[in-house]
Amino acid sequence: MSRNALILGATSDIAVALARKFGTNGYSITLAARNLEKIRATQADIKIRQRVPVEIVSFDANDVESHQAFYESLPAKPDVVISVFGLLGNQTEAQQNWKSCQDILYANFIGAVSILNIVANDMEQRRHGVIIGISSVAGERGRQSNYIYGSAKAGFTAYLSGLRNRLCKSNVHVLTVKPGFVKTRMIENIKTPGPLTSLPSRVADDIYNAMAKGRNTIYTSSIWRPIMYAIKSIPEGLFKRLKL
Repeated sequence: MSRNALILGATSDIAVALARKFGTNGYSITLAARNLEKIRATQADIKIRQRVPVEIVSFDANDVESHQAFYESLPAKPDVVISVFGLLGNQTEAQQNWKSCQDILYANFIGAVSILNIVANDMEQRRHGVIIGISSVAGERGRQSNYIYGSAKAGFTAYLSGLRNRLCKSNVHVLTVKPGFVKTRMIENIKTPGPLTSLPSRVADDIYNAMAKGRNTIYTSSIWRPIMYAIKSIPEGLFKRLKL
């Protein structure tokens, strides 16, 4: 029986790597994105290299009013749904401009909750499925350099935790992914430490393997677990004086 993976936010580098990974493992792929022209090349490439069916569908994470109709229009209900979309944004601009702040909140939290509520209700009824949410280590503790993005991701992490608690009795698994630095277009203008920066293909491998093992939460790469433990352990009186 064919298995289908729906990838929400399919233009990102991590999304493309995930599509290839799931396709290699026999999943048919549905790529969902706002700009379909950007994913046509990915569609063709996966069809040729992975030899699996690949559909592309229009999806706008920010247009929450369209999410129910979008999901109902899918030709087949997915076995796996991966929420990859997100927006790092500019912290300084978001502090001063509500529209910029709102864009970050919608892209990283509100839009994801909107579509995953719909997915969760369907999978709960079918008693089958996997939901994978790409959160971030930035949600572990607020830092002056990106606390608006981080707070949205913190909310998303908490949402996924609650969803996992709700759906486990219905045979629906929820995996929370907390990447650190990943070499993608999102951070192409940010200098990151090489040893702490993963390739999208490595992240996709980690996610697929974690799903197969039924893991609940993973860091990619695993070195971020002790790093974030150390950061969270810094007393608030000291932490608030640090420039992070």
